[in-house]
Amino acid sequence: MQAVEAVNPANAGYLGGLGLPVLLAWPVGGLLAAGAAWIIGKTALGLRSDYLAIATLGIAEIIIAIMKNEDWLARGVKNVVGLPRPAPYEIDLQNNAAFVERATGLGIDPVTASTLWVKAIYAGLFTVVLLILFILAQRALHSPWGRMMRAIRDNEVAAEAMGKDVTARHLQIFVLGSAICGIAGAMMTTLDGQLTPGTYQPLRFTFLVWVMVIVGGSGNNLGAVLGGFLIWWLWVMVEPIGLWVMQVVTSGMADGFWLREHLLDSAAHMRLLTMGIVLLLVLRFSPRGLIPEK
Repeated sequence: MQAVEAVNPANAGYLGGLGLPVLLAWPVGGLLAAGAAWIIGKTALGLRSDYLAIATLGIAEIIIAIMKNEDWLARGVKNVVGLPRPAPYEIDLQNNAAFVERATGLGIDPVTASTLWVKAIYAGLFTVVLLILFILAQRALHSPWGRMMRAIRDNEVAAEAMGKDVTARHLQIFVLGSAICGIAGAMMTTLDGQLTPGTYQPLRFTFLVWVMVIVGGSGNNLGAVLGGFLIWWLWVMVEPIGLWVMQVVTSGMADGFWLREHLLDSAAHMRLLTMGIVLLLVLRFSPRGLIPEK
């Protein structure tokens, strides 16, 4: 541990990875998550309904606590930094004469052009992964295996009476879903360029994903994708829009007035209010989501 801490990753770069391409971390992250899900599933999937949710949420918090406090595992709250990227660094593009010339020819500032180019590369990579997962999920949905899974979801007793191993299928879908979450987590860590256990909050990584699925349409792959894009867009945009709304509402109030200060300070909490309103509206007027399951 002392030898690891003696190395400054900001200067020497990340120590792990065995020198392999960083993109390999994505499927490896999925495999690690699937392995952890198998262990958790073997112990927790005997529970049902709310008890299963409580158990899995509790186990997730235990894992996060271990990552925060066991420095030898993930550097604790000091974070794992210096992770390599599948895209070039902006500063390298800005120092590339050919790139600067091309950006200038298009009438774009090289700094802005480098930022846009890197984001476009990440968007392209993420789109490829999304399409692959979506196609595989659609094929699984319309396969005999998918029909069996829907039958188990709708009526476990009837499916078990037909000779289906319901417990094994629960474990199977739990492992597959966790593998996809592991891939997504590895992709996000690569995008951030660092692993920060202290930033993993249940509100963002459990509740928000749940809202995405409910709003888009539970049981519909396209609906889940739509819900993900829509809710994340709202999550990003609501705070600046909320601040603008509060500024308009309080424009007639004197500077320093307590109500004006209170409303402006409350703009940061508009995200939670908006998510709650969106969820209530969808559950009231379209309880099966924006794109219901067929």
